[in-house]
Amino acid sequence: MTETTQEPPSSPVTVSSFADEFVRQLRYEQGVDLNFATKDNLYQALAGTVRGFMIDNWLATLRTQQATESKIVAYLSAEYLLGPQLENALLATGLESLARGALTSLGLDLDDLEGIEIEPGLGNGGLGRLAACFIDSLATLNIPAVGYGIRYEYGIFRQTFVDGRQAEQPDTWLSKGSPWEFPHPDMAVEVGFGGYTEQVTDETGGSRTRWVPSESVSAVPYNYMVPGYGTHNVNTLRLWSAKATNAFDLQIFNSGDYEAAVRAQTVAENISKVLYPEDSTPQGKELRLKQQYFFVAASITDFITRLLPDDFALTNLPDRVTFQLNDTHPVIAIPELMRILVDERGLDWDVAWDVTRASFNYTCHTLLPEALEVWSVELLGRLLPRHLEIIYRINEQFLAGVRAAFPGDELRARRMSIVQEQPERAVRMAFLATVASSKVNGVAALHSELLRDKVLNDFSGLWPEKFTNVTNGVTPRRFIKLSNPGLSELIDAAIGTGWVNDLERLRELEPFAEDASFRAAFRTVKAENKKRFVDLLATRDGIELSSDALFDVMVKRLHEYKRQMLKVLHVITTYDRVLKGELRAADLTPRVVTFGAKAAPGYRMAKEIIALINAVAKVVNTAPELEGRLRIAFPANYNVTLAEKLIPAADLSEQISLAGKEASGTGNMKFALNGALTIGTLDGANVEIYDLVGADNFFLFGLTEPEVQDISDAGYRPGSYYEANASLRGAIDLIASGAFSGGDRTTFQMIVSDLLDKDRFMVLADYQAYIEAQDKVDVAYADQEAWSRAAILNVARSGFFSSDRSIRDYLDRIWHASPVPVVK
Repeated sequence: MTETTQEPPSSPVTVSSFADEFVRQLRYEQGVDLNFATKDNLYQALAGTVRGFMIDNWLATLRTQQATESKIVAYLSAEYLLGPQLENALLATGLESLARGALTSLGLDLDDLEGIEIEPGLGNGGLGRLAACFIDSLATLNIPAVGYGIRYEYGIFRQTFVDGRQAEQPDTWLSKGSPWEFPHPDMAVEVGFGGYTEQVTDETGGSRTRWVPSESVSAVPYNYMVPGYGTHNVNTLRLWSAKATNAFDLQIFNSGDYEAAVRAQTVAENISKVLYPEDSTPQGKELRLKQQYFFVAASITDFITRLLPDDFALTNLPDRVTFQLNDTHPVIAIPELMRILVDERGLDWDVAWDVTRASFNYTCHTLLPEALEVWSVELLGRLLPRHLEIIYRINEQFLAGVRAAFPGDELRARRMSIVQEQPERAVRMAFLATVASSKVNGVAALHSELLRDKVLNDFSGLWPEKFTNVTNGVTPRRFIKLSNPGLSELIDAAIGTGWVNDLERLRELEPFAEDASFRAAFRTVKAENKKRFVDLLATRDGIELSSDALFDVMVKRLHEYKRQMLKVLHVITTYDRVLKGELRAADLTPRVVTFGAKAAPGYRMAKEIIALINAVAKVVNTAPELEGRLRIAFPANYNVTLAEKLIPAADLSEQISLAGKEASGTGNMKFALNGALTIGTLDGANVEIYDLVGADNFFLFGLTEPEVQDISDAGYRPGSYYEANASLRGAIDLIASGAFSGGDRTTFQMIVSDLLDKDRFMVLADYQAYIEAQDKVDVAYADQEAWSRAAILNVARSGFFSSDRSIRDYLDRIWHASPVPVVK
């Protein structure tokens, strides 16, 4: 395969012309002179300049895809965790060196301007970051695609700590505007809610159903360009913002009731205010469902009316689009398409159903029953009455097929029904997605197996051909090329530059693991990355750390199944060993344990665990007995910007979820690709990482999924592990004693009681194996030559985890769309 390098735009761009365009942007778009410009002015002008160099390719991509009538991947996702846009745009356009030179000629520094960018607050964790990686790879592979989502005004939330406890603040990422988006109010789509349905006579004299909403909002699209790397193709991410259709009532305003005059605007705009509004209240649940319907309704209408010719026969829709449902959030799109085809376009029900089933595919991202969304019939009927009618008919038709396939097995029919009866009558969205999709995929080999054999086993028994696997991946452009320039340059010097678009070429690094000089260079890069991260934390959070330590990292959403609690117990156990004289501080491997995690605002246990981590940090970080050799860092508001500095610095990647609970993970892939060794269970994509990098280069511990099931079936008693293990007992007793809460024994009683009485995710059962694995980490890290060899082999053998490979798998197994390169 030929080397792939990114070239500057085909039209001649020089340092001088780039500088001229930057000054023009500053003057005519920002309205300031260079001498009086603020840093924000300078950043906005630079972003506008770079954006300008992508526009021609973007428009050419749209024209080419329309002219070729190519099949389009329409990716429906509630999240897109994009990360900073400027550095990625410069990489994709090949303009980085020109931009740096142009700014230098004006007395400015590119790195300084990149550092003030506020990343878009459009996602929370792995789901949103995966979607961002996928749209990057789709553009890089020249696949016609459009990402659809919501333009959240405040995103998830900005995490702060008050007395060690999580506090949520608005994420004001749009406070200074976004130079990367194109608003198109002229392309707004009206979306209805509530109301009633009625039977009407159509123009042919036939009867059809019409939905008459009681309220409506306007969905305004904001377009983001998604440039491919090494190609002229630039795809589109289209995000919807909610606006009132009648935002202002002048008569009410003139009467003096100013709040009522803009009430419609307030109610409408709530829909796109925040990602995942807290849904423990009826109002919160309603807002979540409104969000989901809002963006898929706008997206499907947009696709049909704007991306298809006016005379297009919708019976051929599957030839022009595959709607990919990224988890259950967009599943209400299924009855929405049926409504459009049957009620608005007059298709026969059976014809419309065949079109719908051939147009949708569903990715399930979980194995946890509580994460498979269920909407009450009462709420659906009130908010989307026509859609509930359609779901009922789909279910009736589906169950007739189930009963025909399994005569006399009424219990199976009840299990498989899209509509559940207990504990309340509700619609199971994962079941609807499975029934109505052409393909259903999991996101790692083990996850897909468990999805097929356990979570959706009745469905796989009926349609075995419907189920497949596509293991997740990450984009090497952002997570090596941009985030780890030192490693990128080291790889380039060893094997050339083609690996950026062909990550399996990292295999060519394997012989270098035996090269002492390469190992030394690799360690130098890691040391520089640690120094960079330490400097950032000192500036960003006021956290002072030494870079001369093992960097042990656990960053992911705070959820009990991910078992941050197990990591905390390891830290406490180490501290307790030193306190009891079982271990000398001088014999400790210097270790910095870094956490990064947000807890959902209504998730009390997760927030208690965050408080415990910070409380343990406060004690451990100042304990004279430890002589500074064990420290915890928990920077608030972990995001992509911080991840790009932390992941390259990591030595040890904590992937310690209970086997059978993590769907895949992508953080585990990013760490391995950047030369961190994994300590983990056989869960999610850990299984594939372990198989690829080799047992000698992975710290494996813990129960397997069948063992977890056996223990659960036998009746798990966490207290028995506490009673039998002195080290575990010592760690939990320290928490219970108030050692981390100023002597107050009640502060963390909720955590202690849960561990001893419930421990749903078997932290105590895996504790001893985890401690033993961590002891092996200490021994291994003492031999830096061997550790470097293992780390290099992790990089070399992780090329499989490119999102480019994931997209090729989707194309081969599910989407069957073809590349349409833009030729210039």
